[in-house]
Amino acid sequence: MAVPFPLARHLRTVPISRHLRTVPRPDLLIGCAIVALGTLEAFTVATEYGATETPELWWIGQALVTGVLVWFRRKAPVATFILMILAQYAWHRQGYEQCQVWQLASLLIVFHTVGAELPFKPGLAWGVAGVLVFDSGAVDHRWLPFEEAIFLTVVFGAAYLTGLAVRAYAERARRLAEHAVQVERDRERQAAQAVADERVRIARELHDVVAHSVSMMVMQAGVLRRTQGGENEALLGIERMGREAVEELRVMLGALRMPLDEAIPQPGLEQLTGTVSMLVSSGLRIGLDVRGEPVRLAPGLDLSAYRIVQEALTNAVKHAGESEIRITISYHSDSVELEVLDGGGGGGASSGLSTGNGLIGMRERAALFGGRFEAGPRPEGGFRVHASLPISQEVFASERG
Repeated sequence: MAVPFPLARHLRTVPISRHLRTVPRPDLLIGCAIVALGTLEAFTVATEYGATETPELWWIGQALVTGVLVWFRRKAPVATFILMILAQYAWHRQGYEQCQVWQLASLLIVFHTVGAELPFKPGLAWGVAGVLVFDSGAVDHRWLPFEEAIFLTVVFGAAYLTGLAVRAYAERARRLAEHAVQVERDRERQAAQAVADERVRIARELHDVVAHSVSMMVMQAGVLRRTQGGENEALLGIERMGREAVEELRVMLGALRMPLDEAIPQPGLEQLTGTVSMLVSSGLRIGLDVRGEPVRLAPGLDLSAYRIVQEALTNAVKHAGESEIRITISYHSDSVELEVLDGGGGGGASSGLSTGNGLIGMRERAALFGGRFEAGPRPEGGFRVHASLPISQEVFASERG
């Protein structure tokens, strides 16, 4: 007979082995215990339940079906509940008056499941309906004595109530977990606000003390220079460096006053195109070649890659003279390779791009991410800088940490 329930349709459409991997281990063990107990009773005490002989082999098939239903009781609790009652009805229709131990255990489990897996109102309705079906004798095809009806009501009701208690405990644990997450979010928000307030306080103190003092130094140096005729190079240098310091301080104070999530973005490899275009427009011969499909790099890795190319390009502009500079960015599945080549020739003015890291800084940036760095003269003349930086998930994880 075709079974018009969700569980039956579910089992027909998807292989059983695939479902077994999703079944909780306790349910697997309980189902196997039911099958084992049913098999044991079929081979040992079949005649005590009214069978004509021992063993009664068809009991094994019934125990196997019951064990499978127990396996999937959480996925379709209502369907499992109905099928278990129908199986008990079929058992009594064979002329057996008593219920086997494994059958009673299975019924208690499905009553428990109705309380644990269903919302309160539908679960209560199914639980009461199941108790009434058994108490009315609809399953046994006989009028039950009062004491037997009371016994069934108590044991099945207790099984349902234990499931209801488990569900209430799980709901409480879920609410506590959500509350803990919310408390942690609030704590992090408060910590971030405290950091932001501290940043603003530091910025205010830097502005009130350091910026004011440096500005006064610049003004006094300017007054002194003018009183001496205005040609003192040392005082001019003090004024110039003082103004630069005040400007840098202004930028830094602005960044400190900004929210943490609105900080000034750091450059990355995407900015190379604009940098190269600016240098080409000034008369330099620079080519940029991007190979492979560009991928989004972790912020720290992207910044380090940009700084390596920036430093190598700065050095090339200083020393390559009129020879062409070639930049190659190669994206691979697990790494990004950076190469800067120049033909040598000497001369060339500084572009002002240098970060001051030099070869040591480039090597340290590559090593920080587990990459490789090579730099040295080319046999045909000129200089070559090459770096290979991994972009695996592990690198992203370490970068986030």
